[in-house]
Amino acid sequence: MAPKKEIKKETAKETLTNDALQSKLVDLKKDAMNQRFALATGQLPKTHVIRKTRREIARVKTQLNKKGN
Repeated sequence: MAPKKEIKKETAKETLTNDALQSKLVDLKKDAMNQRFALATGQLPKTHVIRKTRREIARVKTQLNKKGN
């Protein structure tokens, strides 16, 4: 078997500027807060969105750290 070659796909987050990443991070944190409130009041039918939002926040933070703030 031939070894697998990893092909890195450039995502839209990698092309964003630091300011755009910062604003995206703020928006995601607001979304996460609203989702937590909705969960607490029983108004969030799809609880998996909380996990997706957390992971998206982590991805944005990783890109910010790679760029060196």
